[in-house]
Order: sequence, then structure tokens, then C-alpha cells
Amino acid sequence: MTLNAVDYAIIAAFFAISMLIGVLVSRRAGKSFSEYFLAGGQMSWWTLGLSMVATTFAADTPNLVTDIVRKNGVSGNWVWWAFLLTGLLTVFVYAKLWKRSGVLTDLEFYEIRYSGKSAGFLRGFRAIYLGVVFNCLVMANVILAGIKLGGILLGASPLQVVLCAGTVTVVYTLLGGLRGVILTDCFQFVVAMVGAVWAAVVICNLPEVGGFDSLLANENVSEKLNLLPDFSNVNALVPLLIIPLAVQWWSSWYPGAEPGGGGYVAQRMIGARSERDATTATLLFQIAHYALRPWPWIIVALASLVVFPTLDSIQTAFPAVDPKIVKDDLAYPAMLTFLPNGLLGVVIASLIAAFMSTISTHLNWGASYLAHDFYRRFLNPDASEKQLVSIGRWSTVGLMMIAGFVALTLESAMDGFSIILQIGAGTGLIYILRWFWWRMNAFTEIAGMAVSFAVAMFFRFGYPQLGWAKLESWQELIAGVAITTLAWLLVTVLTPATDTQTLCRFYEKIRPGGSGWNPIRNQLIADGAVLASSDSIVAGLKAMFASTFLVYATLFGTGSFLYSQWLSFALSMGVGVIAVVVLLKTWPELKLDRTNTSENAATKTD
Repeated sequence: MTLNAVDYAIIAAFFAISMLIGVLVSRRAGKSFSEYFLAGGQMSWWTLGLSMVATTFAADTPNLVTDIVRKNGVSGNWVWWAFLLTGLLTVFVYAKLWKRSGVLTDLEFYEIRYSGKSAGFLRGFRAIYLGVVFNCLVMANVILAGIKLGGILLGASPLQVVLCAGTVTVVYTLLGGLRGVILTDCFQFVVAMVGAVWAAVVICNLPEVGGFDSLLANENVSEKLNLLPDFSNVNALVPLLIIPLAVQWWSSWYPGAEPGGGGYVAQRMIGARSERDATTATLLFQIAHYALRPWPWIIVALASLVVFPTLDSIQTAFPAVDPKIVKDDLAYPAMLTFLPNGLLGVVIASLIAAFMSTISTHLNWGASYLAHDFYRRFLNPDASEKQLVSIGRWSTVGLMMIAGFVALTLESAMDGFSIILQIGAGTGLIYILRWFWWRMNAFTEIAGMAVSFAVAMFFRFGYPQLGWAKLESWQELIAGVAITTLAWLLVTVLTPATDTQTLCRFYEKIRPGGSGWNPIRNQLIADGAVLASSDSIVAGLKAMFASTFLVYATLFGTGSFLYSQWLSFALSMGVGVIAVVVLLKTWPELKLDRTNTSENAATKTD
């Protein structure tokens, strides 16, 4: 496979447009911290929504989906499809709370919700723990995918990929800040979707595959098509469907699917013009991420089972690739080598787009933690706006260097996914309840974070040394959730509550609903405070479940259409229509504020 002049022209044009966007907004981006890291809090819902979709359209995601489909079939994707529940809970319950909080980063939340030195410690530690450790692990996974794509499609070495791709991404991220990242994401999302869909169509019609009908009938593929696991096979049903839907979605922290919102999703919500924009943006993200985007990847993954049925067949076809990274996730870039020139340039540009959109978001997000929540909070409280932007830019470079180094030590996309999922096991419920239960304190979060990490490290490195039988990954997840949850509940009960004055200020500002704040609400009323009406949790949950049925109906309906299963298609569309009606009727009950609150966010200081 070789690229011709047309391919190189397409790739060059893509780079030029991406860089141009960064250059055009660079002058505005450098004015202040809020402008550089939050786009001034003035972004519309559709730009934020597309940006979040583009960010999760990572270069490693097609590889991960391919890995899952080849091992566990289409139904294996429930390991991440279940996170839709997490996302929609964020949409209808937490998006407006984040926007209402007025914070500049989600870590600043700790010092408006908790009190004392423990709150400050938690904020500073999480700035390093999430902004550097977790963030670089996520980016390393994306870079690993870039290494595999570059090795297969371009014959580039791992070091060449890290240096070239990393440099380009860092440069335009440094120039444009979050506004540049978001606007570039919108352009890159279009390129990425066009490339993914076009590639799936062409690959299905390869002579080796024989068209879509032949693909579905192939003996290597037919048993992988089901959207749900075999209910008679408990060994498949439990890890692939029951655990993700019953436990994983609310109990585990994962970047982009944080229970209660957080990370770059919170950054986008805070950067929205209003509560309504924050909510609508995250809803657009969930629909596109789960219902529409996976199918082109799934089709290519299924086709790979025809062309490369085993890992040996991939190694034979690409003998120059390091054998240690020849895993099932390598089948996706391997299939792209069959694309004709012209389309090959578009697809490579689309994969570069997926890579750049994810890395740029994580760089900007992680740098915001280091600049605002570590440098300004602990090292230089009087730092000027220009100093903060400068620290953020230097942090961007440092984060890219660390992530590139870590990427050279990983072997498969599933490795990184599993590590992150296990480390976050048991902490998810903390991030859900902290908004709605006054008794939780900073020690709750410190205990959850420490215990979940210790348990994950024990499962990863400790107990195999003891000669114990290896547990399944879902069993490790359940154990991690149980141990971590018990630990932080005990710590919550045994440690002092957050200062009452802090809790009162938080309640008056956020106005959370439910009975979990009754003691604080009663205290405020007794002190003569006039309280605004709180949110309806019931309305938020009703909208969440209606949207869940809508998105899953769209997901199933698309699959049924592709499989020509018309009865299933009709039923899915019927469920989807009912869900839309319920959602539209519930929407006014959410009482979303349309007021542009960006002025307060832009002028806020610690």
C-alpha cells in the first residue's frame, strides 16, 4: 500500500485547516485563563456537543471496538454502551448544577462543597492524580492506537509517530486554547465521520468480503452479530450485559463517562452559555456517541474476521510490525490498507482528526488543572492571567511528553481500558451522591480514591504473586466496588461533617433537590433565609430514562436495519417515537435557565 499525490494533498489540506483555526483564535485565547481554558463561557450547545463527540472519536476507539467485536461479538460492546446511563444522568441532573456552580474547573468544586485543609489537599492532589497520571494514561492509549495506525498505514516507527503527531497536536492546542480545540473538533468530527462511513462501505464491497449480505452470512461472522449476549450462556451474559448495566455504569469512574460529570465533559458544560446550552450539548453528545457512531467501526471489525480470522494472519500480512503489539485491535488499521488512493488519504486524515481532537482536549483539560488548581491555588495565588496561560502552555508540552513515553510501554487498547476501569471501581457513587447528600466530606473522596487505587494495584500486581487463581475482570470489578464503597461509607460516618457554613453556601448556590439536604435546608429556614425552589430530581430521572430508551432504540434500530430484521426495526422505531414524546413532555419540568452566565464565569477569581 502506498500513498499518492492526492492522498498527501488531502492530508496536507486537513493539517492546514486545523492549524488555521488555531491561528485565527490564538490572539483571543491568550487574554485570560477563562478564555484560554473555558472559551470565555460563551460556547453554543451544538459546538460543545460536537466537540465532545469528536473527543471520544479517539484514534483508539475504533481499535477498541474491533478488539471487542472480534473477541465477544457485537454484544461485547455493552461494556461501554452501559455508560450511556452515566452520561444521561449527567445530562438531565448534573449539567445545570455544574453550570450553576460558577467554577472554572471541576476540581474547584471541592472548595465550595467541602471545608478545611482536607478540601484543599483533595483539590491539589486530584490536579496531579487526574491531570497528569490518569490523563496521560488515557492519552497514551490514544497514542498507542496512532502508533499501530502509523505502523500499518505509513510504515512509521513508534517513535516517529509519537514525535510527529504529538508535535502537530501540541502546536495548535497551544495556539487556540479551548475555543480553538472546540472549533477544530467540529471540523475534525465531520472529516472523521465521512472517513469512517466511506471506509466501511468500501471494505464491505471488497472481493475478499463479497458485499454486506455475504459478510453477514460468513461463518466467522454470523455468530458475532447479536446485539444482546446469549441469555442461556451465563458465562457471557454476566460480564457482557448484567455487570455493565447493574453495577459498572454507576460505580466506576471513566474519563468522558464520569458519574455526575467531570473532566473534559464538565469543562465543556462550564464553558456553555447557559444551563440550557450545557444540557442540550451533553444530550447531543450522548445520542451521537452511543447511537450513531459505532456502526461503521463494527462493520469493519466484522469484515476483519473474514480477511484476518486469526492474529497469525495479521502477523503474516504485516511481518514488519512488532509481534508484541499484534493484538485483535490491530485488525482495524489492517483493514484500512485495502482502501484505494484518494479514499485512503481521506481515511488517514479522519484518523489523524480522531487522534488530534482527543489529544488536544486532554492536553487543554489537564493543563487547566495544573495551572488553576495546582499552580495558582498552591504556588502563586497572585498569578496574573498571562502567567496562568503561560503555565498552561508549558504544562501542555510536559503532558504530551509523559503520555508519549507511557504509550511506548502499552500493547493493546483493551489493556488501558481495563486498567482505568479497575482503578475507578467503587468511586462512581461518590460523585453521584456528593451533590445530594450533605454528610459526605472530603475524607469520603480521599478514602474512595486511595482504596480503589490500592485494590486495583493488588489485582494487577499483588495477588498473582501469591499464587491465587486468576479472577475474571468482572469479578475484580465487583470486588473493587464492594471494598471501596464499604471503605468510603465507613470513613464518611466516622469523620467530621463539612463545616455548616460551607454547606449552607453550597445549598443556596446550587439548589440541589431531594431530601439529602433536609438538615441544611431546615437550618437555613430557621435562620430566616429565603430559599429559591430546588430542582426536581424526579423530572431529571424521567427525562433520563426516556432518553435511554430513545438512544438504545436508535442503536438497536440501526442494527436491525443493517441486518434486514424488519420487525425488530419497526419495534425499535416505535419505542423511539414514544421516548421522544415522553422527553418533550418532560422537558419543561427541567426548568433550564436560558440566561447567558458567561460574564460571571469570565470575571471570576479565587
